[in-house]
Amino acid sequence: MQHKRTDLKAMTRLGLLVAIELVMKAIGLGSVPMGPLYMSFLTLPIAVGAVTMGPVAGLILGAVFGAVSFYDALTGGSAMTSALFQVSPLHTFILCVGTRLLMGLCVGLIYEALRRLDKKGNWSCIVSAMCATGLNTLFFMGYLVLAFYQCDYVQGLVAANGAANPLVFVALLVGVQGVAEFLVSGLLGGIVARAVERYLK
Repeated sequence: MQHKRTDLKAMTRLGLLVAIELVMKAIGLGSVPMGPLYMSFLTLPIAVGAVTMGPVAGLILGAVFGAVSFYDALTGGSAMTSALFQVSPLHTFILCVGTRLLMGLCVGLIYEALRRLDKKGNWSCIVSAMCATGLNTLFFMGYLVLAFYQCDYVQGLVAANGAANPLVFVALLVGVQGVAEFLVSGLLGGIVARAVERYLK
């Protein structure tokens, strides 16, 4: 009976985080346009879920993020992913969904590893939440370069930014947006995750 109650509570918390992620996206809090990219805050509930509930929760919440991102590619909500969808629907699906699944899973695994070192839980939440934003950018841009770098759309961005190679292209495209996302979403996610973790004890 106790086990069933625990499972129900976990499912309720997960459902709440999914709802928060969808509401953030619906009301425009999930992403802020920054040129061809979006500064995304949808990693925040993923970080909270992965830290407080584990890698599977991170995986599920990452799937939600990926699903709304792929929906934007299908509907024209994102100019970049919509253009890439015309090049390869399969690679765009992996770019939008696969990279976010991997990010959510990795954040949960990273937190579990760090928590063994951080016995009091003073810093592992914040570092793990920052990993969410960092890995989201790393996986997304890494796969973008791997699968789409030679396509006309990306080469247009390369020319517009004057990038000499893929690494410079990523640095120029992400730029200030990536740093701001890393700091704001990472710190906020870590603080919220730590507060939730303490509350659940």
